Amino acid sequence: MFKPLGWLLCCVPLVVSAEDAQTQDGPVADEKAQGFISVHDLRAKRGSEQQWGIAAVFRGASIPYSSAYLEGINSDPDRDVSDSSVYTFVPMMFYQGERLFINGTEGGLNLYREDNWEVNLFTRLHFIDIPSSVQNDIGGDTADMGLQYKYLWTDDTYTEFELLSDPDGRLSSQFTLGSKYGVDNWQLRPELSLTWKETAYNSYYYGLNRESVHAGVDLRLGVAGSYHVASNLYLLGGAHLTYFDKNVRDSVTMSSDGQAEAFLGFGFFNDQDKPRKSSISTKPYFRVAHGRATPSNMGDIFSGKGEKDEFNNQLTSIFYGHPLTDELFGIPLDIYLTPGFVWHWSSDVQSTTQEYVMAIKAYYTVNWPVKWRFGVAEGLSYITDISYIEAAEMERKDYEPSNLLNYLDFSFDVNLGDLFNEKSMDGVWVGYSLHHRSAIFENASQFGRIKGGSNYNTIYVQFDF
Repeated sequence: MFKPLGWLLCCVPLVVSAEDAQTQDGPVADEKAQGFISVHDLRAKRGSEQQWGIAAVFRGASIPYSSAYLEGINSDPDRDVSDSSVYTFVPMMFYQGERLFINGTEGGLNLYREDNWEVNLFTRLHFIDIPSSVQNDIGGDTADMGLQYKYLWTDDTYTEFELLSDPDGRLSSQFTLGSKYGVDNWQLRPELSLTWKETAYNSYYYGLNRESVHAGVDLRLGVAGSYHVASNLYLLGGAHLTYFDKNVRDSVTMSSDGQAEAFLGFGFFNDQDKPRKSSISTKPYFRVAHGRATPSNMGDIFSGKGEKDEFNNQLTSIFYGHPLTDELFGIPLDIYLTPGFVWHWSSDVQSTTQEYVMAIKAYYTVNWPVKWRFGVAEGLSYITDISYIEAAEMERKDYEPSNLLNYLDFSFDVNLGDLFNEKSMDGVWVGYSLHHRSAIFENASQFGRIKGGSNYNTIYVQFDF
C-alpha cells in the first residue's frame, strides 16, 4: 500500500544533529559559503576534521489506528492487529558539510544561503505506525521531499518552513519554531510544529486509502537531545506528541486524537571537549569494485562455506571516500562518508538495475609485515529494481521485498606501495569486500520488516588522492 523510501539516501532529526554535538569548534572555521551552491562548495574543507556521527536508536510510537477497522481489512485472521504500540530499530548517519547535511532520518542539500537564512532541497523519513504484523504487506516507511526555508533569529533560535511531497505527489507543509540549548554535557532541542496535509495526503495515510479524509493541520510538540558520556560516546533520546486535525480525529479509521512517540539510543560523534582538527591524515579516495552474487549468508561466507550463484549475477561499483576524521576514542581510524553507485549487470534471470549507497566507513591500518587494512561500513542502500538474488530469497521466505535496505561493507586490502616497495604506488590499495544488503531481522519498519537480503563477493582497487 505505502511506497518505501526512495528519494535521497541521506536520511529528521529524531535526535540531534552533528552540528549540535560539537560545541567547541576550535581552529576549524564554521563560516559557510553564501550564495548559490557551487562545485567548489562540495569540495571544500576535505583536509580538516568534519562534523559527523553515527548512531543506533530504538523508536517506539503509539498506534493511532482503530484495531477494529484494521481487523476488518486484515486478510489473514491469524495475524494480531490489536497492538497499541510499535517499535523499530533505526540506524542513523550524521554529517554537516559545506552544503550537504544528514541528520539521522532527514537530510538535504543547501541550494542558497545568506547570513541568517537559507533554502534547502530537503527530505524527511515518514514513519507509518501500524502493527508490525502487517508492515511487510503494505511496504516500508516512506519519505516526503521538497524545499525547506530556514531562518535564524539568533544562533540558537530558528524557524523552518517546508513544502513537501510524498513519492506520489501528495502534498504537506510544515512550519516549525525551535531552539537549541546547551548546558554542560547536555544538548536539547525543543520544537513546536504545525503541519498542513492536503486531502489526498490525509486520505492515503490516515484514511488508509479507503476513506476520504479532508485536509487539516496537526500540532506537534516535542524535545530531542543528547548527553555527552565521554570522548566520542553520546546518549540520544527524545519524545514528541502530535494532536491530529479534526478531520483525522473524526475518521472511522482512527481510535486516538493524537499520537506519542519516543526514542532512545547511543551514537559516536565529535568529542565536544576537544577542538576539531584543522588537518587530518585521512585522504579522500575512489574505489572501483567488481564481484559476483552468492546465495550464502554472511556467516557461511566468512567461514569459507560460501556457494556460487548458479546464474552468475554480477555487479560493478564505484565509491568516493570523503574524509571525516582520523581517530575515534583515541584509536587511529580513518573514517569516511562514502557515497557509491552500483551497476547490477543483466543475466538470464534479471535485467540491469542501479543501486545507490550512502554510508560511513572506518579503516584500521596495520603496518606489519606490510601495510594492510580492515574496513567496515554502515549505511543505506536503495536499488531501483530488486535483484534476482534478493527476489529469490524473499519469495522463499514469503516476504514482500524492499528497495531500501541497510547496507554493510566488510573489506580487507593491502597497500601496493608497501607490497612492491614502490613509493609511487603508496596511494593504491587492492583488496576484497563483501557488499551486503539486509533488513535487520524484521526489526526495522523502514525496511519493510523483512529478514534477509543479498551478498556479493567483490575485488576492488582503491586510489587515495
